[in-house]
Amino acid sequence: QVQLVESGGGLVQPGVSLRLSCLASETIYSCDPMSWYRQAPGKERVLVARIRSGRDPDYADSVTGRFAISRDNAKKTVYLQMNSLKPEDTAVYYCNVGIDGVNYWGRGTLVTVSS
Repeated sequence: QVQLVESGGGLVQPGVSLRLSCLASETIYSCDPMSWYRQAPGKERVLVARIRSGRDPDYADSVTGRFAISRDNAKKTVYLQMNSLKPEDTAVYYCNVGIDGVNYWGRGTLVTVSS
């Protein structure tokens, strides 16, 4: 059972940057896709970014050019660099990893963008 713990969320003003981190309890291999999702109040959880071995990362249209996903397998960590944050980025951000067809989720970290 892989456990994922997100960190790095908080209350920020529009235009600033944040970096989210997601630490896995076990070794994550390059072949295991890792993703960030988010769920805004009253809305469904949606994919924000995904990183998979041998492919360019995928991003939601709403964050392309502002967010960047990366991973450090040695540290068992996936990151989400978020730049030029907007109020509409406010959401709980969840980390996800797929291992042998099983999806694992973290509990999420809240990002609030407000002036």
